[in-house]
Amino acid sequence: MTHPPYPPQPPQGFGPPPQMPQYPAYQAYPAQPAPAGPEFLAVDRRNSVAVDASGVTLEINGVEAEFDWPEIRSVHYKASPNGKSLMLAVVHLDGQFYECVVEAKPRERLREWFAGLSAVLGYYRPLG
Repeated sequence: MTHPPYPPQPPQGFGPPPQMPQYPAYQAYPAQPAPAGPEFLAVDRRNSVAVDASGVTLEINGVEAEFDWPEIRSVHYKASPNGKSLMLAVVHLDGQFYECVVEAKPRERLREWFAGLSAVLGYYRPLG
């Protein structure tokens, strides 16, 4: 079965490109620097605790929980019973608390973490 040929088409010319709408030029705003202030970070192979100007972040086995300072009632920390880990709890305004344990290797690192954590928490949450 043969098909009849297509009828001849008029020549297609290439005229000027279509007019594109004129949008105002994009103006990038400079990135706002993060608020200055001390930071604390304790990390082991599974968990971490970070404290900075925005609040406290806990990461446990890849699951992260962020707490902004306005929603934090208090932060508590101590050494684990065996003296090898930092145990930290964030108490939310509604009374719920969230805990994270970060192993300190070598054990001397725990003393460094306590000194750093005390200074950073004292900066953001002064007593009195």
